[in-house]
Amino acid sequence: MSQSGGWEVEINRQIQLFDKQAKRYAKPLNQNSFNYRLRKKLLQSANGDILELSVGAGTNFQFYSKDAKITAVDFSPIMIERARIRAAQETLDVVFLKANVEEAELEDNRFDTVISTLSLCSYPNPEKVLARMVHWVKPDGQILLMEHGLSTNPVFAWLQNKANPFLLKRLGCHQNRDILKLVGASSLRINKIESFWLNSVHLIWASPRNK
Repeated sequence: MSQSGGWEVEINRQIQLFDKQAKRYAKPLNQNSFNYRLRKKLLQSANGDILELSVGAGTNFQFYSKDAKITAVDFSPIMIERARIRAAQETLDVVFLKANVEEAELEDNRFDTVISTLSLCSYPNPEKVLARMVHWVKPDGQILLMEHGLSTNPVFAWLQNKANPFLLKRLGCHQNRDILKLVGASSLRINKIESFWLNSVHLIWASPRNK
């Protein structure tokens, strides 16, 4: 099998995995939950022309201003169906693009805010996605990330490494990526970081470094 053929098989497998999880992703967040509070804390900074990558079932829509203009990308058609329902419930102006984020065709220097929440764990090439964020955001725009990865706690990190093969196969999600290292090596300028859960979950406020 060619390298490109293997990549297509992997992407198709991921699409099937996330299609199956769409119903779970569409469940409303408990407003007292850690997940809800972190998303709200990060996304209150979102403004202007917003690009959300791997939008899933539209969980973040509840945190956006009603007058926001949103472009939402995801490769799962069933996730997008769920997100359309959520957008209508929230009366938001959303343009949906069904595409693999690593290959999506979007205008450079267009967006005021680029958002990724819990998606860098799933891309085959997260470095490529971070580089594309910098191209898509305006020179004075912002990049907002909520991501999980390898803990600095050795016991928890050991558990993450042990669980990774099973959870990657079942959920399409890497548990042990070093998110801060990935972001630090990218063209993002990190303006602020808040870390939680033994330094395994991070809120990152960033901007493009090379513009």
